[in-house]
Amino acid sequence: MDLKKAEKFIDRQNVSFIGSVDGEGYPNMKAMLKPRKRNRLKEFWFSTNTSSMRVKQYQENPNACIYFYRKGLIKYTGIMLTGKMEVLTDSETKNMIWKKGDTVFYKGGVTDPDYCVLKFTASEGRYYCDLKTESFKVD
Repeated sequence: MDLKKAEKFIDRQNVSFIGSVDGEGYPNMKAMLKPRKRNRLKEFWFSTNTSSMRVKQYQENPNACIYFYRKGLIKYTGIMLTGKMEVLTDSETKNMIWKKGDTVFYKGGVTDPDYCVLKFTASEGRYYCDLKTESFKVD
């Protein structure tokens, strides 16, 4: 698996999906905007509402996945990463990914108590393209 190619693919996607596990052990998926920040294929940061159902699920069970895809006319490409999701509320992390227009979602600004950061740390991945799949480790 060409990890640099995978990184470039992820950077071109405008939508991502995050997966969590609910209290009964069922998987839950949610569409999100692209990650605010990325460190290779290892770490991804997303902004979200502290009051969201997902935050509670990640606090109870950090097992998670994120998924990126592109559907062309005849070609479908997808990358799934599995790992752990952390809920971060510290000022340094919140400031790191804050964008000026975020006040639309968080009226109180970067210190809004309903603003937090999800940090995903990947351990493994799976790549799909042209009817072929490939699993890989993330270091």
